[in-house]
Amino acid sequence: MWLLGWVSLATDAATEAVYPLLPFFLTRILRTSAISIGVIEGAAEATSSLLKIFAGQLADRWRHKRPLVIAGYTISSLSRPFVAAATVWTGVFAVRVLDRVGKGIRTAPRDAMLAAWATSASRGKVYGFHRGMDHLGAVVGPVLASLFLYFYPERYRLLFALTIVPGVVAVALLFLVPEPEGSPGSSDSRTLAGRADAPIPLPRSFGSFMLVLLLFTLGNSTDAFLLLRLTDAAGTVKNVPLMWAALHLVKAAVSIMCGGWSDRIGRRAVITAGWLVYAVVYAGFALSTTIEMLFAWFLLYGVYYGFAEGAERALVADLAPAERLGFAFGVYNAVTGLGALAASLLFGFVWTIFGAAAAFGLGSALALVATALLFAIINRPHEKDSRDER
Repeated sequence: MWLLGWVSLATDAATEAVYPLLPFFLTRILRTSAISIGVIEGAAEATSSLLKIFAGQLADRWRHKRPLVIAGYTISSLSRPFVAAATVWTGVFAVRVLDRVGKGIRTAPRDAMLAAWATSASRGKVYGFHRGMDHLGAVVGPVLASLFLYFYPERYRLLFALTIVPGVVAVALLFLVPEPEGSPGSSDSRTLAGRADAPIPLPRSFGSFMLVLLLFTLGNSTDAFLLLRLTDAAGTVKNVPLMWAALHLVKAAVSIMCGGWSDRIGRRAVITAGWLVYAVVYAGFALSTTIEMLFAWFLLYGVYYGFAEGAERALVADLAPAERLGFAFGVYNAVTGLGALAASLLFGFVWTIFGAAAAFGLGSALALVATALLFAIINRPHEKDSRDER
């Protein structure tokens, strides 16, 4: 678990050294539009999401999950630096899609490995810890990027190329990670690996949660639009990487400190708290115009992540049969990713036609509706895992 945490930290350090600079790079250097940002990020996440279902199924069937995880991290680590060579927005599009191919391959098997190391009373804590390490990487990356640009102003392409270094570190660490003993898909013919013709169906409660999550995700566009809003308000990209680092510092702190809350007070309550914070933040972005207020809302945005991400994953692990954890996490990530595609395209269109305030207001409204449905449709299921009873 610790090793996978360090892998995520190194990978996110590389990713987030690039990501907060992409809206500026695309709009000011490559001269593209907000709609193009939505196309790039939406397509990248959709590609990732579809692959997560496929990779999740493979993780359930294969004896070893680690090769899939290594392959995914390797693809991302090798492709990411090629942003440095992009001269048109389609070049960035190709690199981002390939980067997300790697994410799509690795995410569901990795989450299934984490589930195998957790107990029913510690899932929230385990996923909260992992998300916290991931977000710490997103603090380190932008801080190093800011230091680099301080000494080498405007050398964006060189910075992008240097992200190969933490990527190689992450892949090297993976070879130290063992396969979980007794994990689903790793034993004998009693597991799904030997019963591919008769997979255990996912429960109706899982499907209900995915539908509500999809509605929420339709209002959850790419964070590139938040960064673009900050860049426009600040008038410069100079401090945006540091703002991005500050956001992830909040994400990491809340994820690590509050990851175990859903183990004690219930998944639904913690997810609801996170989604309500999200709705408030997007309403704030719709109504605020000064960089000071926008940055304050931006930091609060990190609280949403800290509450929701770990609890959502823990609920998926609660609801899915042990033999289908990989597929369940693939479906979960596909829902969030495909929803992000639609959300990003919609957000970019509304931003371009009606303005930023209308786009953020729409996201806030959808989050509120999804939160209400979470309480109306999802009872307090599986707060103490029922898998042992199966």
